[in-house]
Amino acid sequence: MLTGKQKRFLRGEAHHLNAIFQVGKDGVNTNQVKGVLEALDAQELIKVKLLDSCPDDVNTVALEISVQTKSDVVQIIGHTIVLYKASDKGLYKLP
Repeated sequence: MLTGKQKRFLRGEAHHLNAIFQVGKDGVNTNQVKGVLEALDAQELIKVKLLDSCPDDVNTVALEISVQTKSDVVQIIGHTIVLYKASDKGLYKLP
């Protein structure tokens, strides 16, 4: 679980990132979860974008992805979700 200060730091770091995954009309599937998990292991901090055709709510998708990948939801803004999961690489030094 992230503290408020850590989330604020990660939001600043994620500001310049582009979304690397999109969730569309099929919702969240196992292949997407596997890809998100691999991206989190490599980058620790990623953005996921929900397309307008996604039948699920952004909060539902964020919760589903975070539970399946054991990651933390840093921010939900509009249709974009920012996820963080610490890895062995230690790319981000949290305050």
